[in-house]
Amino acid sequence: MNKRLTFKLIGKVLMVEAALMAVPLVVSLLMGGGDAPAILISMAITMAVGGLLSLLRPRNDNLRAREGFAIVALGWILVSFFGGLPFFFHGSIPSLVDCFFEATSGFTTTGSTILTDVEALPKGLLFWRSFTHWVGGMGVLVLSLALIPKMGARSIHLMRAESPGPSMDKLVPRVGNNARILYRLYIALSALMLIALLCTGVNLYDSLIHMFGAAGTGGFSNYNLSVGALNNPAAEIVIGVFMALFGVNFSVYYFLLRRNWRASLGNSELHAYWAILLGSTLIIAFNILPQAGDFLTSLRLSFFQVSTIMTTTGYATTDFNLWPQLSRTILVMLMLIGSSAGSTGGGIKVVRLQLLCKSMVREIRRTVHPRSVNTIRFDGRAVDESVISSTLAFFFAYIFVLLASTLIVSLDGFSFETNFTAVVATLSNIGPGLDMVGPMGNFSQFSDLSKIVLSLCMLIGRLEVFPILMLAAPSAWRKY
Repeated sequence: MNKRLTFKLIGKVLMVEAALMAVPLVVSLLMGGGDAPAILISMAITMAVGGLLSLLRPRNDNLRAREGFAIVALGWILVSFFGGLPFFFHGSIPSLVDCFFEATSGFTTTGSTILTDVEALPKGLLFWRSFTHWVGGMGVLVLSLALIPKMGARSIHLMRAESPGPSMDKLVPRVGNNARILYRLYIALSALMLIALLCTGVNLYDSLIHMFGAAGTGGFSNYNLSVGALNNPAAEIVIGVFMALFGVNFSVYYFLLRRNWRASLGNSELHAYWAILLGSTLIIAFNILPQAGDFLTSLRLSFFQVSTIMTTTGYATTDFNLWPQLSRTILVMLMLIGSSAGSTGGGIKVVRLQLLCKSMVREIRRTVHPRSVNTIRFDGRAVDESVISSTLAFFFAYIFVLLASTLIVSLDGFSFETNFTAVVATLSNIGPGLDMVGPMGNFSQFSDLSKIVLSLCMLIGRLEVFPILMLAAPSAWRKY
């Protein structure tokens, strides 16, 4: 491995993170709260470490797949660590493990929290906490590529390692241009949501906080009762709709703007995504009707929670932990499915579910007709066997991490529902689970060991399993 190049590029990413801390610093200075010194110290430390790493002189600029995956994995771990320093220096979160958990939850757009009283944090730290969602939604390294086009040769490996989904379609030939196109779409959709929230009467600060959470499909709010504290049905609908829109593959929007109707509206993953989301909404709406009182209320509550869970955002307007068992079971299933590939959401992804179903059907056909030739097709094109193989490997690795993590977290002695859904919620980057970690609960009672495991689950889920697991492979670190 080209270690000097790896850490040099990680240093540049840390410098980008330090520059981003200037935004909450300005908010802190404008709104007060006494958190400006903590943010400034964290900014200086992050910039210093990043600057020192960026001074490394590699023997060559050959960026291979292993370096790309290592940069993404180590970069996200370090970004999360340094991103938690403002909470530590301010003293609002005195434990470094808790700071790492909170920052990791922010950057990975998970939304799980160890805070028991969110509203006690000063405005600057609350802003930084939610701003990490917006930064991490499209990807920290994708942002770095957009800002630093010459960050490294063959940087497609960085985008592939960080972008969610079984494959990364290139919109234009140059990787840096791809990154800039994605962020332009991301900024445009974020701005539309901000304007829509302001039109519902939500103030600018609250609108920004909830826009960051919905755009990054993260779910951090500046209120203990999450979106429910706004007590604004119109804002609730706006947030619900935009969460669903941010769960769509961003290439769909690009092709839509280019008037490539077949590549955008003809996308089969898009059809499956909306079918699952709307179908689940209707089933749950009828299931909770006795509790809601009227169908419009139950439909509004159902749509918001299905949208927030399937897009792995994690906002809440009601305690769905009290809903009937059918509704809760559907929500857990949606936690595992997740949103579309190439979106800001987490989970296994709809396209992988489609490929797994097609693989199952093909194996059944082979059993009935052993000599038949069955090619899996997606959107009219034959799917390469390597994609099917990687999808199956991802699914096995995902389930393995899920079961192993649940086993370790179970050492804390909480209920199976708490332990299992806590791991699902972090691995799928959702935020809330059920029982103790429900929408009105938090993760503060877990031990430091469990918090570290759950933090790693967030990173594993956000980076699609393999970049983090690759760090444990000795062969990845050998010189060549």
